[in-house]
Amino acid sequence: MRFLKILCVVALVFAFTTVAYAETQSIKISGDITQRAFARGHYQLDTKGGTDDGFGISTRSDDWDTFLQSTAEIQIDADLTDNVSGVIRLVNQRVWGENLQVTTNVTAESGLGKNSADDFSVVADLAYIELKEFLYSPLTLRIGRQDLWFGRGMIVGNSLQNPTDSLYAPEYTAINSFDAIRATFDWDPWTLDVVVAKIQEHQLRVADDVTLWGGNLGYVFDSYNAEAEAYYWYQQDRLPQDAYTVSVAAPTGISTNPYYGNDVHTFGLRGSMDPIEDWTVALEGAYQGGQYRDPVFFKERERSAWMLNAFVECRTFQDDFAWKPVASLEYVFYSGNAVDKDGRYSGWDPMYRGRFITAIREFQNLYYPTRQDVQDGAVASANGATNQHQIQGKIVVEPMDDVTCSAAYTYFWLDKVAGGTVGTAGGIHTSKNIGSEVDLQVTWDYTEDVSFGLLSAWFVPGDHFESPNDHVATDVVGTVKLSF
Repeated sequence: MRFLKILCVVALVFAFTTVAYAETQSIKISGDITQRAFARGHYQLDTKGGTDDGFGISTRSDDWDTFLQSTAEIQIDADLTDNVSGVIRLVNQRVWGENLQVTTNVTAESGLGKNSADDFSVVADLAYIELKEFLYSPLTLRIGRQDLWFGRGMIVGNSLQNPTDSLYAPEYTAINSFDAIRATFDWDPWTLDVVVAKIQEHQLRVADDVTLWGGNLGYVFDSYNAEAEAYYWYQQDRLPQDAYTVSVAAPTGISTNPYYGNDVHTFGLRGSMDPIEDWTVALEGAYQGGQYRDPVFFKERERSAWMLNAFVECRTFQDDFAWKPVASLEYVFYSGNAVDKDGRYSGWDPMYRGRFITAIREFQNLYYPTRQDVQDGAVASANGATNQHQIQGKIVVEPMDDVTCSAAYTYFWLDKVAGGTVGTAGGIHTSKNIGSEVDLQVTWDYTEDVSFGLLSAWFVPGDHFESPNDHVATDVVGTVKLSF
């Protein structure tokens, strides 16, 4: 039935293409097929085995896990008359072998596989209308499901989604779009983007929704390849108490308003330039205000958090050496929360970050739980995009015209740690040393349409993690991609 449904969707798409051809200036069909093979060991740093240990960790992270993951995308770009165009992109992403029949009676807990009703689901990742010179020549209006990426993607870049829950490695999802309306004013050299995006829709009332509002003002300078941006993003989030309270009731009289605020106001500045030939420097800083909905203490706490990103790239030796080396250094800081339920909440909200520079650490506790902060009593709630400093050195070379190799070393340390006794059951570790990661990658452009890639990454836990929750995490990913 699922396969028949896909055939019907594809047939409908091509039928639409045929009928609409006479009414359009041009239609472009493009897409890609990506196959990835994964081998992962100790990915959650623990050795708890394959059963749930009571803290929500149920994967066999002490063993090697191997699986294959597939992504297929097809996109249709239609240019119509009078500066009107539309884009549709359909995506199917899945793990190989997750198409077992219900009658096999094989479950995920058996370790042999699981049934996936959504294995052949096709999702509309992009579906938007674009109107150029709308009512006013510098204005372009884009309405519908679309990608949003501003600056280096540190605040608004990707809305990572795994809608069918079909991926074992969700950080490789191809679905990163927003349901949004975007107005772009192009007053060269000035550009202003105004955006409203619906992140979550709830049926109780308007105040229940999660909505993103914001604007990004950019300017391109005439010299030094320089640019600058100023932005403001407001994430409005006021869920009812019972939407996030699971098993703990709020103390009597704690609040007369069941709608606790979790609003985030983000103000930031970003700039980049080439001060001398073949050198690029970039700097971005942002501040977050608003309210934080504390699910433990049932309080609205005032939010006050910071982010900083500094980047330097050197291309001086590209013309001097056959391997065209490029070296870079990058620093990222996200403020952490102090352990004070009555004070301001200073933990950084990662918003819709799209730029990730490591393969493992930045996704820990986002998709892969560890014993960060609380060693033996719970799974960490903080993730690799908050309460953290990280600095990375990276070099990229091209040993052959169609081969690119890169090596990166990243060191991580916490901004703040909780107090407690180290080494006791349920104790809280006070070391800020999170660990370090090595990422090695090679890409081979087999043809203009096909490329192969191999990524090897190791995250070595620092003193913050105690035995037996301090094993080295290993990630090996092989990729083949066809683009058309």
